[in-house]
Amino acid sequence: MPGFWDKADYAQKVMRDITQLRDEVTVWENLSKRLHDALELAELGDDELVEELENEVVGLQTAVHQLEFQTLFAGPYDKENAILAIHAGAGGTEAQDWAQMLERMFIRWAESSGLKVDIIDESAGDEAGIKSVMMSLEGAYAYGRFQSERGVHRLVRISPYDASSRRHTSFAKVELWPDVASDIEIEVDEKDLRIDRFRASGAGGQHVQKNETAVRITHLPTGIVVSCQNQRSLTQNMQVAMNILKAQLFDREQRKQEEELAELKGEDVDAGWGSQIRSYVLHPYKMVKDHRTNYEVGNTQAVLDGRLDDFMEAYLRHKVGE
Repeated sequence: MPGFWDKADYAQKVMRDITQLRDEVTVWENLSKRLHDALELAELGDDELVEELENEVVGLQTAVHQLEFQTLFAGPYDKENAILAIHAGAGGTEAQDWAQMLERMFIRWAESSGLKVDIIDESAGDEAGIKSVMMSLEGAYAYGRFQSERGVHRLVRISPYDASSRRHTSFAKVELWPDVASDIEIEVDEKDLRIDRFRASGAGGQHVQKNETAVRITHLPTGIVVSCQNQRSLTQNMQVAMNILKAQLFDREQRKQEEELAELKGEDVDAGWGSQIRSYVLHPYKMVKDHRTNYEVGNTQAVLDGRLDDFMEAYLRHKVGE
């Protein structure tokens, strides 16, 4: 098509969509071929092939289940990359340690699932843990899979920071946005921005320099604050921060429209800090329970080590059911 490459961003998006569609078609074609080959082997009636066929049936069932799971991603941005943020709740060191536990849990799941994780900005805790962290998640269905984690996470345990070994309850809030800044048009007036420069340091500032390369952008009308310090130059950090700001403004508008529609339908909309989506209880018993789906498991350590697939699938099936 004449002039197709004149708009680089648009062309790259189209080529990315084509590649993704081609990959999806290839998966179905390969599955169809495997099924056809298995049927041909079964028709031979050779007893020596029984074990091979049984193993192939198990493999086909697993592949079909994975494809069925992908059909749950019905949202317009489910295939997109994602930006995820974790904020420690009230409670000082205890809550900051819990925020870092969640960061570790998400990174472990993402890396084991083939997603690329990049820390954009991180604020260390006063004594331990983190006050907040923002990271990018790049890979297939990153936003669709992680949307189950958006909300307040609650931890109940015997505090390792309490000399009296008392039980503590901690909260951390997880935010998520689709990384669609390059695909959408959002006008941001420079007069609405306050831009602060500072020196990168600590986690997320691995390329620490003497110059003020890190940037913090405050969107005055909404109060949204975005920081980035993981790039090597001020220009790069500014671009990343602006993309994140646009993604947040876009998501804010989308959620506002969804809430207005829900109110018209008479549904109760509550996105408050206290409405935890999941509880992780380590004492006096061990259990992780999602309060939206009622899905629960007793192996808390496995979940904290990143075994989140069952929670994600339960949430998606619940969402489709609604």
